[in-house]
Amino acid sequence: MATMADVARRAGVSVATVSHVLNGTRPVRPATRRAVLDAVDELGYTPNTLARSLVTSRTRSIGLAVSAISNPYFTEILQGVEAAALEHGYGLLIADPHDDPVHELKAVRLLHERRVDGMIVAPSAAPDGLLGYLGRHAVPTVLLDRLVDGAGAAFDQVCAENAEPVARLVTHLADLGHTRIGLVAGAPGLSTTTERISGYRHGLAAAGLPFDERLLVHGDSEATAARHATGALLSLAVPPGALVTANNAMTVGALRALREHGLSVPDDLALCCFDDFPWADLLSPGPTAISQPAREIGACAVRLLLDRLASPGRAARTVRLPCAFVHRSSCGCPEKGPVL
Repeated sequence: MATMADVARRAGVSVATVSHVLNGTRPVRPATRRAVLDAVDELGYTPNTLARSLVTSRTRSIGLAVSAISNPYFTEILQGVEAAALEHGYGLLIADPHDDPVHELKAVRLLHERRVDGMIVAPSAAPDGLLGYLGRHAVPTVLLDRLVDGAGAAFDQVCAENAEPVARLVTHLADLGHTRIGLVAGAPGLSTTTERISGYRHGLAAAGLPFDERLLVHGDSEATAARHATGALLSLAVPPGALVTANNAMTVGALRALREHGLSVPDDLALCCFDDFPWADLLSPGPTAISQPAREIGACAVRLLLDRLASPGRAARTVRLPCAFVHRSSCGCPEKGPVL
């Protein structure tokens, strides 16, 4: 098995230079770096990660804690995190907190015990225990998707825009003549839920429509609850003629409720949704949707974390990324495609 000394001899450099190239501990001239990496490839050298972590106190690993990894949105975020981490020489350890504060804390402790260099976490609706633990142990952390005020302001955070895109869906439906527009909102306590409700209300106001609290229901960010919530809307004496669903799982639940009530989209009810679907082209009608830049959110979280590891004392940053309006036909319009 090749050693670091073998790589140094093949590249014509010192063992220290090989170490700097592989560990990124000091700038090395591009030609020298290329010679070292070529020697690594030729000899099939594999660094001893365990030994290196004992010397550097770094494991070159990142912990990722996100709930509902089966959700296509979080799956795309995971892909963005993994690609960016690998690009910078980091491995990934993954845990699912199940959106439960107790399980969330256990998952983060487990990742911390594995000596990850830092964490990327999508916090639950009650993250006090999580934030307290991360703060006490000074764990470099980026909060993902859901913003946290107060103690969360001490951490770097990244998410998509929420309020303006939902307002755009509402005004689009209003421009089509709809006056009773319902919202199936997410789990209470999440910043995404609060901001999307705010966008819904701003959209109604911009269209000159009154806010009717009966048209706002919570689908708790998952399909079954959204199905029941949508059923309640459809059972009103005067049900909505249009509906906005606040994430992709709730869109699925809403569609099931519509089927159970014998209603079709968009003939009986116009539908717009937050979150696009990878298989949207297989649906008829295609959903008019807000598409989040999920992979870029994941990649941005990695960049923020690596910046934090390089400069632990810098001020925390919050990054918001724009969404795209994908105009299809579930709203009652001819299909047009994405509009930024």
